[in-house]
Amino acid sequence: MTAATVDELLTRELRAEHTSLVDATGREFDHHWLCTTAWKAGNFLRHAGVRKGVTVGIVGESPLSLLACFGTALLEGATQFDPPTDLTDADEFRALVAPVRDLESGTYDLPRGAQRVGYGAKPEEPDIHHFDAGVWTENPAFPPLDIDPETTLLTDGERTVSHGAVCEAAVNVVAEYGLEEGDRVVIRTPFSDPRTVAAGVVAPLLADGVIVLTGETKETAVERGTYAVSSDDDGPDAVPEPTRIDLGDVSL
Repeated sequence: MTAATVDELLTRELRAEHTSLVDATGREFDHHWLCTTAWKAGNFLRHAGVRKGVTVGIVGESPLSLLACFGTALLEGATQFDPPTDLTDADEFRALVAPVRDLESGTYDLPRGAQRVGYGAKPEEPDIHHFDAGVWTENPAFPPLDIDPETTLLTDGERTVSHGAVCEAAVNVVAEYGLEEGDRVVIRTPFSDPRTVAAGVVAPLLADGVIVLTGETKETAVERGTYAVSSDDDGPDAVPEPTRIDLGDVSL
């Protein structure tokens, strides 16, 4: 399978019962759920002003973090994973999706008009949108899309990476490593590196494989994978069982 934009991996005709995502606890989510809930996330984030040309910051590497990224992509916004805490001068910044505890603790300073979207516990502060509750009650449908491959998908605050570039890099990973249907790809590198998203998220989706999130349990989660997205910083023996997908091989 090939794709020029990320939304092409989440279309109605691709909904299926095979597992597409595993969280750090081992809980499995099928592709039907992933598609439908990504649409819900997009519909919810639209209410927070997410649209083409704006940036959404996302903190964490959970299923909800990934859904927020997909929802932002469907709205043609750009995702910045793990943004800095001081964002007051980031005029294009429209929303921050983060654990409620981080938002209520005042960890992040946002520009005027930016929305706070929290996941996890129910927020005590009324101006924090509750992502969990909002997504589950949203409309499970999304209008047809025609996204330009040059539309920005990811940013690290300094450079931007387009849908097309990420998808092309992911296609190369699938071809180079021979990813196949059902292969599990464990993510051991940070989402803030666009190469992680290409190799650990988009590549397994292209191959009808499985994204395996690790959170803070990277060592035990590796045992559940066929492949592991890793880097030189992990050391040569850090991924003993699965085949290692080295970030240095990801062309972004």
